[in-house]
Amino acid sequence: MIPAVFEYERAGSVDEAVELLGRDEEAKLLAGGHSLIPAMRLRFSRPSLLVDVGRLDDLRYVREDQDRIAIGALTRHADLVGDPMLREQCALIGDAAALIGDPQVRHRGTIGGSVAHGDPASDLATILLTLDAELVARGPQGERTIAAAGFFTGPFDTALEHQEVLTEIRVPKTAGTYVKYARRAHDWATVGVAAARVDGRVHVGLTSMGPTPLRARAVEDALADGASPADAASHAADDAMPPTDASASSEYRVHLAQVLVRRALERL
Repeated sequence: MIPAVFEYERAGSVDEAVELLGRDEEAKLLAGGHSLIPAMRLRFSRPSLLVDVGRLDDLRYVREDQDRIAIGALTRHADLVGDPMLREQCALIGDAAALIGDPQVRHRGTIGGSVAHGDPASDLATILLTLDAELVARGPQGERTIAAAGFFTGPFDTALEHQEVLTEIRVPKTAGTYVKYARRAHDWATVGVAAARVDGRVHVGLTSMGPTPLRARAVEDALADGASPADAASHAADDAMPPTDASASSEYRVHLAQVLVRRALERL
């Protein structure tokens, strides 16, 4: 299928991207393009203007920020996989990025593009929710920081305003793990589970178990009360709304979530 007609502008800075977005209510940002372009080809998304931010190298970095790690929104998945600081202080990010797509996708796709797309099947979105990450956006009124818990608002919908550009993601230095089941290699997760230690408590996140990434609060509470990984995992779907689609039924997703939560907790 051929995408609908659109205009194209390449932004030379974040501020220019913000200004360009303000010209058209149907404008969309283009980073790596591996989420947006397929949607455009199928005409699920029909932006009248594409604002390309893919060459803004100042948004491509991983650096220490006191007790956290700051990640530029245009950092590519392949760079997350190989970054030594992440490997040492928050390996969960790189481990999850290594499971995304194939090498071509990982060398073009960006963490910011993936997260801003708002796909409930996004591995990195679940990771950020599990880690209580902070996301920094810049718009006409300046910068603001959004907690991951309030960032994902619905299927393919986030708290970003139309003229805002996601610029940075901040994650804690901590241990964690991510496991997922997919029908085919390099595919979206049928179900994915993240587990991490944050502020002395185990956090558990779920991929593809609802309209947004979800926290498995019942599992977390059971662990805090002293439950074993197996017993806590029995509550994996208590807070979920698993869909039925071409990949799996909701009942099968419940079963998968329980199995994968137990595995993730035992690995953690």
